[in-house]
Amino acid sequence: MADTIEVSAKTVNDAVALALQRLGKKRDEVDIEVLSEGSRGILGIGAEDARVRVSIRRPIVIERPPRPPAAVAATTPVAKPPATQATPSASRSTPADIPDVPPEVVATAKEVVETLIRLMGLKGQVTMRGLEPRGVRTPDDGTPTCTADITGDDLGILIGRRGETLSALQYVTNLIVNKRTNSNVRVVVDVEHYLVRRYESLRGLAMRMAERVKQSKSPITLEPMPPHERRIIHLTLADSPDVTTVSIGEGEERRVVISPRKS
Repeated sequence: MADTIEVSAKTVNDAVALALQRLGKKRDEVDIEVLSEGSRGILGIGAEDARVRVSIRRPIVIERPPRPPAAVAATTPVAKPPATQATPSASRSTPADIPDVPPEVVATAKEVVETLIRLMGLKGQVTMRGLEPRGVRTPDDGTPTCTADITGDDLGILIGRRGETLSALQYVTNLIVNKRTNSNVRVVVDVEHYLVRRYESLRGLAMRMAERVKQSKSPITLEPMPPHERRIIHLTLADSPDVTTVSIGEGEERRVVISPRKS
């Protein structure tokens, strides 16, 4: 059976479902690339099917740097910082900075993210910090959480359309970190504080659209969003006395509708 297939259907969701059926895989076991979203044409003329490329995910092998020979390690002095000072990298990853997350898990998360971006052929610096603000990409469910923030040049490719690439990188990172450390810690992966900026942008959008709905007395449907972004809209307007929110649609077309609150 081929590891990668291309499938066409009337919609992207139909094409993905058909590809999953042919591969015998679930959605979280494959990578999906939308080659064409299709077109309805005009009065049925010139209509084109959507087309996707679906590939079976393969396990990621994390390369470890070779350990130095025992003899060299025993004879080579290792410089240590003074006891009263902390190196810049250590100060960003101490338990005091990231509460409830064991330092060994923080270190493992940093190593995993650095390795993944290197395997992708990219260069970037990874800084570990706490989650700010809570709710950027994850619910406040009490799970110990830290953030790996990647900085560097030309890293937009790590974000992807609607943040899908960043979400996939975060998913893989959490699988590896929790497997290696036998822990239950959530690692949020960010690129130059993109998630924080997007969080504030979505909150502003929610407030503006809520005000428009209040004035017009008519519902407004937002563009399709991934689950964590829809959650931000819902949470922002949860206590609004003027509007209510609900998600509609399926799959990648799921979106939030903001409606006037009934008196």
